[in-house]
Amino acid sequence: MTEVRVACNNSSGGAQLTPEEERVLIRDIAIASETKSKEGDSFYLITQRWWQHWIDYVNQDQTNVTNDGSSMLENCDTVSSSKRPASIDNSDLIYDVNSEESNVGIEIHDTLLEGRDYVLLPQEVWNQLYSWYGGGPALARKVISSGLSQTEFAVEVYPLRLQLLVMPKGDRCAVRISKKETIGELHKRACEIFYLNLEQVCIWDYYGHHKHALMNDMDKTLDDANLQMDQDILVEVHEIANGTALSRFIRSAQDNGPTVKDASSFHLEPSKSSLSIAGGLPASKGASRGYSAELSQSPNLISQGPNLTYQGRELDNACGTSTVTTRGSSGGLIGLQNLGNTCFMNSAIQCLVHTSEFAEYFREDYHQEINWKNPLGIKLIKPFICYRSQVELVIDADDQGELALAFGELLRRLWAPGRTAIAPRQFKMKLARFAPQFSGYNQHDSQELLAFLLDGLHEDLNRVKHKPYKKSKDADGRPDEEVADEYWASHIARNDSIIVDVCQGQYKSTLVCPECNKISVTFDPFMYLSLPLQSTTTRSMTVTVFTCDGSALPFACTVTVPKQGRCRDLINALGCACSLKNSEELKLAEVRNHLFQRFLEDPLISLSTIKDDDHLAAYKIAKSLKKTLLLRLIHRCQEQETGDTKAAQKLKPFGMPLVSLISHDDIITRGDIQQVVHTMLSPLLRSESLRQADIPEPSSSLAASDMCHNGSSDEACTNPVSDSMNKDSSGSRAVTLFKLPLQLVEESNACIDLSVGEDKTIKLSSTSTSMLVYVDWSQELLEKYDIHYLENLPEVFKYGAVNKKARAEPLSLYTCLEGFLREEPLVPEDMWYCPKCKERRQASKKLDLWRLPEVLVIHLKRFSFSRSMKHKLETFVNFPIRDFDLTNYIANKNNTQRQLYELYALTNHYGGMGSGHYTAHIKLLDENRWYNFDDAHISPINEEDVKSPAAYVLFYRRAKTGDAISNGENSGTGHNNGSSLK
Repeated sequence: MTEVRVACNNSSGGAQLTPEEERVLIRDIAIASETKSKEGDSFYLITQRWWQHWIDYVNQDQTNVTNDGSSMLENCDTVSSSKRPASIDNSDLIYDVNSEESNVGIEIHDTLLEGRDYVLLPQEVWNQLYSWYGGGPALARKVISSGLSQTEFAVEVYPLRLQLLVMPKGDRCAVRISKKETIGELHKRACEIFYLNLEQVCIWDYYGHHKHALMNDMDKTLDDANLQMDQDILVEVHEIANGTALSRFIRSAQDNGPTVKDASSFHLEPSKSSLSIAGGLPASKGASRGYSAELSQSPNLISQGPNLTYQGRELDNACGTSTVTTRGSSGGLIGLQNLGNTCFMNSAIQCLVHTSEFAEYFREDYHQEINWKNPLGIKLIKPFICYRSQVELVIDADDQGELALAFGELLRRLWAPGRTAIAPRQFKMKLARFAPQFSGYNQHDSQELLAFLLDGLHEDLNRVKHKPYKKSKDADGRPDEEVADEYWASHIARNDSIIVDVCQGQYKSTLVCPECNKISVTFDPFMYLSLPLQSTTTRSMTVTVFTCDGSALPFACTVTVPKQGRCRDLINALGCACSLKNSEELKLAEVRNHLFQRFLEDPLISLSTIKDDDHLAAYKIAKSLKKTLLLRLIHRCQEQETGDTKAAQKLKPFGMPLVSLISHDDIITRGDIQQVVHTMLSPLLRSESLRQADIPEPSSSLAASDMCHNGSSDEACTNPVSDSMNKDSSGSRAVTLFKLPLQLVEESNACIDLSVGEDKTIKLSSTSTSMLVYVDWSQELLEKYDIHYLENLPEVFKYGAVNKKARAEPLSLYTCLEGFLREEPLVPEDMWYCPKCKERRQASKKLDLWRLPEVLVIHLKRFSFSRSMKHKLETFVNFPIRDFDLTNYIANKNNTQRQLYELYALTNHYGGMGSGHYTAHIKLLDENRWYNFDDAHISPINEEDVKSPAAYVLFYRRAKTGDAISNGENSGTGHNNGSSLK
């Protein structure tokens, strides 16, 4: 549940209120604000993190409150005592303020989500909080009307950002403007920015760098003009001698429309900003749905306030309100309006709608196949997390099958006569109702939507009314053909729909236990194939190498290892790269938040468990015949929180932790640990510090003769850096030692100050294998060492811009398929339970295609998700348009027919994560011609333009009997059509 939390610094200087007084006052202000909400009011964004802190603060003395079903207040747990928050800090919502553009203002991040990243507060609530706490920056947004009836109110979190292009001068400027502003206001703003006269200017809708419409209706809103986020607007400047020339030009443009290549048309290369977001963040992207209803969901804060909503019924406009019409002469060329970041939905819908089997099915009477009794059908909404409450909405029985009905109605309209783009509002409402993750106006993954649609349509149209229980039998050495048919019959007995008929196939999954070699074979259905974009079988990994004897500075080492390799492969590669001596070994560790996350001591650990955004360190330590302890050194520095006093300063970890070995055969003193740590840090000493204090020789660390297996290798065991630092200018040994502020953590978690009593013995358990030591860096100590070597540890793999070489080397779709089918070990979280060993094992898994569907959907896994980051792979995949031959990839040897497929549709994703734009390329079979579906805009394209690095989801249909295979490209050439797998 999202609660409303507020903090108070009482910046106004008055008497500080109690938490309960603040809570009640804010609640009353919010209730009063709700009763008079209207269009044009201001709401303010405040970071969810700060808001939650304040809620914890003002509710710390509250007990649980239970509400009946009519209340919008979510139950909340008793909150423990919370400190008063510091000043409001919205910095995590915005980009660098120093880089803001004057015409855009402070820019918030493009992927913010209400309830997760920020909360919207009425102006009166913000003013009160600001008077108590101060801070900022203030991020005000206006309430606008929305919906066809214009009776819904929403907060326009993301106003339109338009790219103004001035011609013929060539200037460019971005501008933020509300979609409810008029074209006349846009004219005025453009003239102010570029110092132009209104009489000189004509403004064009320049979507896709083509003149679509002259924007001369000064009273028309930008919303009605169907402008999209980051769309280009052409500002044409004309040198006009008299006032009549421009009016004649406007009348001519209205009568004849812009020509494709008229003299005043300029083709410009799109900028990076328009490429990454164009159309993907349209005008209504940031329109926060039902702001008053959202506000009323805040628990405890507005618990008694009226639930003021403006939910007008949002109906599709059967006639269409857009002035943009699509081109073409045959059916199926109707676009879908972008309702606000819905390009992900539009592209997926168009591909499904143009699947001939679905087009035929839904244009006939499919209602008789709707499964009104299916408990898995679209009937119940999962708990929907609202801003103030968690409400489970239960749809009555009449609502079952609604997704199929909504999709069927939309498909019929898209295949109806006419060319006017359709606004799929009714379908989006149904979609959000049954899948809350797609509600609102945030960008989503079109493949995730596609998976939900196919699964939801299947359940709505499942011909099986009562699913029988079917228990799978073990293969027990039976022929694969018999077992596969048994699995498929069991699947069809429970799942039988048009979706299964068209899109579902079957693959063979083989698991092998690494201990007992037990083989388990299953045959599982699939709806689509998600193929990894792996061009090679290797990966680059960067590891920071530390020498623990003080002989060298730390350095980053990048090595190439097998993608499905083990830790031993990485250690061997690092050993070669850093010239590891026979007397040394590497200890590999994963570091997170400046602490040791884990030591990778098992050489059989799969490298697939190490993510690209992990941080790895390798420590060179000497091999020893003696009993040793591992000394783990953690760096800490003082941190003072905002508003805290100096006494409230606390120590926080920073930099890279270090390790070393110390002998456990002898008595260990505090001074011994001091000397070992001095040795570890010695490469970081600044030259001026060497003149002020001498460092002792590392005699208390393991002696060189003890640390080496190879006693003849004297050179391998010397420490020239340490030796040079341990002698003064006359060559004599140093006797002066400045004490490091070290704290040893005992087994009881008590800390021992190692800077005093250097001769005191450290008491350690005979079973101890390691010790933990903190070094607390003061400002004075930081001046003695150059610690930047311990900071900014590189990631295992850093994603960057795709280089020219990568773009020039396309990746074959066959190679991606082979990577998907290749045998590889399971990740630890997916370990398999071996019935023979009766334990969970990290088995190897091998996939084989067994039964292929009529329509094969292939998802190219361009998005890479790791613990803290998301990346998009811009790899160009060379996929066949015709003659996609999968014959040799089929493990079913009884299948003697050639498995040929041809491409008929695909979705494209342009731009980066969370802020890109989706389109679809679709081939109309009756015309045998390709078209680009870009929301409401449709245009023909050449077949050679279908392939691009943006291809995301591919739709193949089985080639008809007699289709020529020699006419088209045969991209299987060079891959032996998959024979390399066999």
